[in-house]
Amino acid sequence: MTSKLTYMGAIGLTALSSVAAAPAFAAGTTAGTTITNTATVDYQVGGVAQGQQSASNNFTVDRKINLLVEEVADLTTPVVPGQANAVTTFQLTNMSNETLDFALTATQIAGGTASHGGTDSFNANNVRIYRDNSSSGTIGGWDAGDTMITGYIDELVVDTAVRLFVVADIPAGLANNAVAGVALRATAREGGLIGTQGGAITETTGANTAGKDTVFADVTAGAAGDAARDGSHSDNDDYTVQTATLAVTKTSRIISDPVNATSNPKLIPGAVIEYCIAVANSGSAAATSVVITDPVPGQLTFNAGSILLGGTVTGGTCDFNGAAGGGYAAPNVSGTIASIAAGTASTLVFRATVN
Repeated sequence: MTSKLTYMGAIGLTALSSVAAAPAFAAGTTAGTTITNTATVDYQVGGVAQGQQSASNNFTVDRKINLLVEEVADLTTPVVPGQANAVTTFQLTNMSNETLDFALTATQIAGGTASHGGTDSFNANNVRIYRDNSSSGTIGGWDAGDTMITGYIDELVVDTAVRLFVVADIPAGLANNAVAGVALRATAREGGLIGTQGGAITETTGANTAGKDTVFADVTAGAAGDAARDGSHSDNDDYTVQTATLAVTKTSRIISDPVNATSNPKLIPGAVIEYCIAVANSGSAAATSVVITDPVPGQLTFNAGSILLGGTVTGGTCDFNGAAGGGYAAPNVSGTIASIAAGTASTLVFRATVN
């Protein structure tokens, strides 16, 4: 180490000014670079100039292995049951001072608290990794034109970041707020040949050598199981199910009968009954294209033109209102409600006469 420092003072102010004017990069001088410095001495004897003397020193810049994997946006990824191609987004940055390959693995956590809260409760299917392809249709977002990664990023140059997507399919039948945690880990590998994953990298131990030594400089530990200064880094993200949770109730009221009319009517033949089918959504996502079907019993006759859709519920009680719609194809009354937002309810109302 002494030989590397002894002659640094001989570089002089001119050389230091040159260094200060150079652009600053996170990775610094490229590993393997030979830095040479020559000092000169001019002198006289008896007023007569003598031959210039010089001494040189050179050393090889060692390799600093540093990388960063970070989730983009720091938010959970909302998904719905049965969704294909659910995307979580990460960024990998090569902060080393050498072009390297990076082995990639995407794993799922097993239980415990996910990175954005909630308890990991399911595993996604068909998990794979993609690299953002700037020539495809959506830069920064996953699309079919992006490149699926088969194990590693090849030849990632110094001070370069690449956008990565962990893409998975979500199982059907999951409850609202179910969570699946995922982690993306990158491990530095030798640059090697283009198109071939380089070998594992080992940190140099002991005293500094004359050659290109290796130092692991990833000082920040990543996700669980990823220690500092191990040549790898990782981060977590998660999928959170946001779906509709529907509850259906059916109520009825007597409108009239042929004896009492609307004054305290009774359920006698000829009485008109009004039904209300209420659908309440207690989930965190809207339920769309909600189709309600109700077969009219044989003891009743459907009253044409009586269907109302999209009515309201107040305090858990149907308001028996809405807009005309729906249809009747004996014996079924049916109607479609376009959307029932989270935390709301909507109704289908119709009338029938007791035979």
